Amino acid sequence: MAVLIVVVVLIALVLLYVVWRYNSLIRLRARTQEAWSDIDVELKRRHDLIPNLVATTQGYAAHERAVFDEVTQARAAAVSAGQSGNPATIAGAEDALTGSVNRLFAVAERYPDLKASQVFITLQEQLTTTEDKVEFSRRFYNGNVRDFNTALQRFPTSVIATSLGFQPFTFFQAAEADRAVPAVSFNGNAPQTPASP
Repeated sequence: MAVLIVVVVLIALVLLYVVWRYNSLIRLRARTQEAWSDIDVELKRRHDLIPNLVATTQGYAAHERAVFDEVTQARAAAVSAGQSGNPATIAGAEDALTGSVNRLFAVAERYPDLKASQVFITLQEQLTTTEDKVEFSRRFYNGNVRDFNTALQRFPTSVIATSLGFQPFTFFQAAEADRAVPAVSFNGNAPQTPASP
């Protein structure tokens, strides 16, 4: 009888452990999905701001058509990538959009009236704030992905996770170009950034 009680207690403890680990994986997965939705909200806000920025800039620099087309196409690609739900695809499209928006800002630098326009200044500030929120959300999401993926790899949780069909999440990473440190050379007194190869 004592052996039977010990066996029942051990089985109950194992079942309690499995339930506890399962619930912790569910909690981690829900936090990661919530973090992704934060990124998604900020990216949609960013996508909504860009057409206004392009329209404002076009009013001052109508002959810069190639830049406007590039921004419009990059935005469309980013919106399309957002529908895939794949962080790697979305990150690539968002990085391309960031590059084209930076070129748009470079065009704006050549037009003092545009730079002084309150509408342009407000849109630029809103876009900068949104970019900061995207970066914060990216870090929060990646932290949750790290925690979830680590939990999936730990033994014996890995056995439980595999048998219950849990899959790891993909990190939302910046492009390699964003991580590279720019090379700067000094000619005389003025610093100059070398041209890209």
